[in-house]
Amino acid sequence: MDYTTAELIEAKRQIDSTLHKLRQTVKTLEQKPEPTRYRSQLTLARRRIKAFSIAVALIEEHLPCDAADG
Repeated sequence: MDYTTAELIEAKRQIDSTLHKLRQTVKTLEQKPEPTRYRSQLTLARRRIKAFSIAVALIEEHLPCDAADG
């Protein structure tokens, strides 16, 4: 499929936002008094972080060099 540069930039922006929230969630859960109680939530969040990080890398491969940071 072909996507416009604007579509790729917006997708990356949305994923970056979600990644930020997931990373904050992991921090919060790890700082709980009994983090082992949240093992499944932590595993899920970490797997999503990995998946979204891959998606960002793939998007960046298809963005013009000057648009990848923006």
